[in-house]
Amino acid sequence: MTVSVIEQAKIQAQVLVPLVKALQAELGELRANALVRKALGDLYRRFGEEFWKAKNESDLGKAVSAAFRTYARDDALAYDVIEQTQDAFAFDVKRCAYAEFYKALGEPELGFLLVCTADFATAEGFGPDIRLTRTQTIMQGATHCDFRYRRTREAG
Repeated sequence: MTVSVIEQAKIQAQVLVPLVKALQAELGELRANALVRKALGDLYRRFGEEFWKAKNESDLGKAVSAAFRTYARDDALAYDVIEQTQDAFAFDVKRCAYAEFYKALGEPELGFLLVCTADFATAEGFGPDIRLTRTQTIMQGATHCDFRYRRTREAG
């Protein structure tokens, strides 16, 4: 049995939270966070590229829906689909176990850095014609996260 993404995030936090805090103390928060965003961004962009190639699905709604079912496994996310089409997948996350976990640690800002910022890098890996917009997150205190994936032009 594979380990769910929420369990992976909890395991990774045992190493990443102290590491990021040490980097922040040594380099300053701004510089350390930029370094972490770049390193993790490169990693998650590759994950997005690999997922997109493996999925081999031209229907954006189907592909992104499948990806988020993976992130939602083990009751990690509760979300409402707003729109699912060939060129769009829009949904609102109403409950987020990732945010609950980092808030319980007293580190929601690190949760945003280590979890939420990965969403944009992963979306970049889906291809140059896919855009993610999100204006708020539960991790940062909002009532919900508003994910909007759109194809910006015809692929090809």
